[in-house]
Amino acid sequence: MRFNFLLIISLFFILQTARAQNDSSFSLTRTMQADVADFTVDNVGNVYLLTKNNLLKKFDQNGDSVTVFNAVTRFGDISYIDVSNPLKILLYYKDFATIVEVDRFLNILNTIDLRSLGIFQVKAIGLAYDNNLWIYDELDAKLKRIGDDGTLIDQTTDFRQLFDTIPDPSLITDQGGLVYLYDVAKGVYVFDHYGTLKSHVQLNGWRDFTVIDKNLVGRNDRYFLKYQLGKITIQQEPLRDAYLNASKIKITQSAIYVLKKNMLEIYTRR
Repeated sequence: MRFNFLLIISLFFILQTARAQNDSSFSLTRTMQADVADFTVDNVGNVYLLTKNNLLKKFDQNGDSVTVFNAVTRFGDISYIDVSNPLKILLYYKDFATIVEVDRFLNILNTIDLRSLGIFQVKAIGLAYDNNLWIYDELDAKLKRIGDDGTLIDQTTDFRQLFDTIPDPSLITDQGGLVYLYDVAKGVYVFDHYGTLKSHVQLNGWRDFTVIDKNLVGRNDRYFLKYQLGKITIQQEPLRDAYLNASKIKITQSAIYVLKKNMLEIYTRR
């Protein structure tokens, strides 16, 4: 089912999942000073900071340093980090079409050279529900599920047969029995685990897109945004002043992580 939000007349100013993320029950509890280029957070609250020198550092929930990924020059610059499973973390090096799997101590478990598999153009990757990997093969225009050894397990129909214009996803998230491909220009494409398209929702231009219990959450320059599959409205709420100059915001069930120049601010529930 496809929803065209350009045709929505009314927009409700309600936010259920993100409302507490913007009220006084969340306060600044920790600031991490670092030369941060990017960051992410796993489902137990560990923070992964990527410095501008391409050094990946892991910190626990208390902000204590756990470990550092040392193979910083071996594969080039890290393009994307997937911590869906803290025991099997994916590091993607787009320039070399290489996926590196590391354990919770950031020790290398496995390396997959996509070019050796005949896959040369991949922007988005993600961990699959069964601990295999999702990749979007741009040249084949297919979402593919591959094993740790690179074996093709499953794939969708050629997207050129499904869509008038081909999606260009920058993010793949597997959660709650569904796979979400987010394209900033075209919105989110939702598939089941068999590769069947379930919906295309035109949530265009969202930043920091994420999925929380089938709620699609993100932001623009002024508002937190939330959409629940099957509904006809986008819910939104103004960003607090403290978030307005953030380069990245990560929303979780219990905290908000706000990246600013040379620091990461962590807001948690009182």
